[in-house]
Amino acid sequence: MISPRSITRWGTLLLGIGGVTSPNALPGQEVRIGSPVGAEVRTLYEKGLGYLASIQEDSGSFGNGAGITGICLMAFLASGEDPNFGRYSENVQGAVRSLLAEQNAATGYLGNSMYHHGFATLALAESYGTVDETLLWGGRTPIRSIGESLELAVRCAVTSQEQNPFHAWRYAPDARDADTSVSGAVLMGLLAARNAGIEVPDVAIDQAVEYFASMTTSDGSVGYSAFGGGESLNRSAIATLIFAVAKRKQLPGFAATLGFLRDRIDYESSYHPYYFRYYMAQAIFQGDFELWRGWSRENTLRLLDWQRVGGEIVGPFGQGQGGDAYTTGMLLLSVALEYCFLPIYER
Repeated sequence: MISPRSITRWGTLLLGIGGVTSPNALPGQEVRIGSPVGAEVRTLYEKGLGYLASIQEDSGSFGNGAGITGICLMAFLASGEDPNFGRYSENVQGAVRSLLAEQNAATGYLGNSMYHHGFATLALAESYGTVDETLLWGGRTPIRSIGESLELAVRCAVTSQEQNPFHAWRYAPDARDADTSVSGAVLMGLLAARNAGIEVPDVAIDQAVEYFASMTTSDGSVGYSAFGGGESLNRSAIATLIFAVAKRKQLPGFAATLGFLRDRIDYESSYHPYYFRYYMAQAIFQGDFELWRGWSRENTLRLLDWQRVGGEIVGPFGQGQGGDAYTTGMLLLSVALEYCFLPIYER
């Protein structure tokens, strides 16, 4: 039997690249039926996944924390390969087991910072309903189900938010301050969990979106940990994505941050550049499909230029803080919208 999640996932393949639209669609609700993913994207992606598969540890992790493992797990899931019987099924299953094993059973905390917690939660949400858990453990005693892990992860994030004066997040679960970068990672994890059918309190989403709205200025710049903005494409991209996925495009902040990105579409960020491409791809995809098509084409060509013989993708800025696994995983995800397969990419 095909599950509703599987139907949703396969239906997502029809959204994204191409030109056929539904004649009954309302403005802004066009369903785009995709053309095949281009050879350049496939070449880039296949070599990148081959590299990630070669460096995965026996435990299933990719080193440097749960968030890095989550990023690499999503890169495998995003290509559309069968996660249960495909050529990368063992890589997917190993990464999922690693995340479940790393989670604190008492608190639900994934990793050693709320950054890691957010990305790991997002990855588990994208795995939920897709990874066949009857195959996951191979005769070993299960630690917990993916659904149980997501419920714990949501509880951890919500508890952290409830005790935070800004109703948002910082590096530690018990932090009393907040920033829009960490909060973006955690909120995307919560939104993905909610999309997967996990109960997430509406007030948690509402308060977090309100935090982003309060940090966004009329020109589309977004503050970091203090009010008042400050030019950063990274933060404006995060806010654009948050408003879109949370279904708050009617808020003034969405138009403002999207406009900020449009005006700087050719800008190359040297500050956390791989993180920038990861968020920029999703923000433009959600906000302006035609603009994204051109940006994605240029992004693919640039990453092909950066890809090394072994498949790792490392630009002129060198490794990110998570090493080549982080850099390659994030950059692969910046082109993964071409496959349009992960549920979180739905428009």
